[in-house]
Amino acid sequence: MTELFEKLSLYMQYPFVKYALIVGVLIALCSSLLGVTLVLKRFSFIGDGLSHVAFGAMAIAAVLGMTNEMPLILVITIVSAVLLLRTGQNAKIKGDAAVAMISVGALAIGYLLMNIFSKSSNLSGDVCSTLFGSTSILTLTKTEVWISVILSVLVVAIFIFFYNKIFAVTFDESFARATGTNAGLYNLLIAVVVAVIIVLAMNLVGSLLISALVVFPALSAMRVFRSFKSVTICSAIMSVCCSALGIIISILAGTPVGSTIVVVDIFAFLIFTVIGKVSGGAKE
Repeated sequence: MTELFEKLSLYMQYPFVKYALIVGVLIALCSSLLGVTLVLKRFSFIGDGLSHVAFGAMAIAAVLGMTNEMPLILVITIVSAVLLLRTGQNAKIKGDAAVAMISVGALAIGYLLMNIFSKSSNLSGDVCSTLFGSTSILTLTKTEVWISVILSVLVVAIFIFFYNKIFAVTFDESFARATGTNAGLYNLLIAVVVAVIIVLAMNLVGSLLISALVVFPALSAMRVFRSFKSVTICSAIMSVCCSALGIIISILAGTPVGSTIVVVDIFAFLIFTVIGKVSGGAKE
């Protein structure tokens, strides 16, 4: 055990490890805050759909030879979030069908572009890294860390400032509209914020694993708590702890960061499920 702590202490001296922990904790916090709302609105797969869109956007940026991919990916993902929301409200195309349509389409287009205009000698490795997260945490630069910090602070500030409105449209959108709340505007705000979180999380966990950061903490908290506030707080704390633990384990064991974080989230969900059953159900 002493040897383990010494090894961890040694790794913590490297800037890239600190960058990974900072970004991982911030992404986990932001994902958990919006995750509760998405799960309760039964629109949790929007994260999966937008993550595939982000993959397609990354492929376009790679084809164009852009050195800084994030601005283009962010713009395309946000526009897709708006389109997804509008399409999902269409009577002919329901929400789940809209997510599937955009998700599969973006993934296919992205992979096709990467094959046709490939500039890499290891296409399979690049695709695997993008989908499941990099096997190394050396990919995070100081610029990416600062962008993550700024956008994360913005996301948390938006959630806190509009907490009451988000709560209203989450539980009873019809009543919120009746009381004068512009539900469409706040649904749009939620979609845009989720798009920002997706783009932030791609470097750490990969596009296919992002939904786990959104869904698992919220579902875990709901095993034990019942009120929106309690579930949100518990989800945020649990998500941050799981993310930090997952990164530390991946450093010590040499496992992929994204997959390790998701596995830790799964174990946490199982533990919270047992706690919920032992305690006799969810608490306030």
